[in-house]
Amino acid sequence: MNSTKKTLLKNTVMLYLLRFSTYFFSFITVPYQTRVMGKEIYGKIGIATALMMYFQLFLDFGFLLSGTEEVAKNREDKNKLCGIFSSIVVLKIFFSMISAVVLLMVCNFIPQYKQDMTLYFLFLLQAIVSSFLPDYLYRGLEDMTAITYRTVFVKALFTVLIFVFLKEPSDYLWVPVISMCGELCAVVWSWIDLNKRYAIRFIKVKWTEMFEHLKKSSQFFLSRIASTIYTATNTIILGYIDPIGGTVGLYTAANKLITTGQTALAPISDSMYPYMIKNKDFKLVKKVLTCIMPVIILGSVGVMIWAEPFCTFIYGKNFAGTGEILRAMMPIAILTLPDYILGFPTLGAMGLAKHANISIYISSSIHIVNLIVTLSLGKLNAVSLAWLMSVAVFIETLYRFIVVMRNRKNFVKGE
Repeated sequence: MNSTKKTLLKNTVMLYLLRFSTYFFSFITVPYQTRVMGKEIYGKIGIATALMMYFQLFLDFGFLLSGTEEVAKNREDKNKLCGIFSSIVVLKIFFSMISAVVLLMVCNFIPQYKQDMTLYFLFLLQAIVSSFLPDYLYRGLEDMTAITYRTVFVKALFTVLIFVFLKEPSDYLWVPVISMCGELCAVVWSWIDLNKRYAIRFIKVKWTEMFEHLKKSSQFFLSRIASTIYTATNTIILGYIDPIGGTVGLYTAANKLITTGQTALAPISDSMYPYMIKNKDFKLVKKVLTCIMPVIILGSVGVMIWAEPFCTFIYGKNFAGTGEILRAMMPIAILTLPDYILGFPTLGAMGLAKHANISIYISSSIHIVNLIVTLSLGKLNAVSLAWLMSVAVFIETLYRFIVVMRNRKNFVKGE
């Protein structure tokens, strides 16, 4: 095995250790949170989390992907790396100020949000702090070990503090506060680590340099805007349909399980992305899908069969209704890996990154149309919304598959 593949394997293993720790701590904290807060308060947390996805999207602005690509291409040039880091930090400070103003306006214009303004601003502060994590640097440098150690520490701290401070439903504001404290520790640690090991520091940069980074990241930002439509928007819409009921809580619980599964698969595409950009080893794509997809399909079928008892075991008897919603979301779990790998790791390496974005635009547009039609027919609920999500992800994956198959001649290391 050559050195590049060894690095890929090491990074994949480290990211899986990271994900395993995330599951371990989530398995402890999430059932505790749902039982202490109940589905109504947990629904509030779900709406706040969904709303923050828009702000997180804006704060990142695609830098996680564009920054990774730039760092991977310039990893031997320390001055260039310092420039990338400094440009992104300055831009994120600017975006943070804009986000605070926008959220203030949203909360003042929407009564439902105004009554929970404190909750939303605490979540925004957590999102702002988290946005300064320089993960694009670690990914571009293919140093996933640092990310793993840091994240394990943050998750462990969050777990301990949740049990200390969350005792009853009225303590729910501690959730974003504790998360923010952990992220702040992670940011400080990461910046110090990058300076010590890679001599990366903040330097003065020109506005023209920042504009170039902004321009490069815009294509990734636009694609993520579209994908957010059928993630965060769904929860927000349910919040309007059932503002005081527990529907959002049930939906949030089901979606949490799906996103956990997606998080389990993300390390594969995350570690493959910089590797594929450099090596264009497309034969690896087929090997990964062939080896892993049978396991995913088998596991997903099992969850579909035993969805209700599975959800009751994890969240408690008050969340038994989550099972039907989860069952409708399971096609997403099956499609996630091919969707991820056929996206930027494959299409980006083929020089067809724009098609990864186009697939998201198409699926999001169809999702919006389906939402409008279902809502006008009075059929929109948590289960139908889950099915609409599955349809959108299927269309996105299908488009990417078709583009890859039509452009197979671009494969450098063949089949």
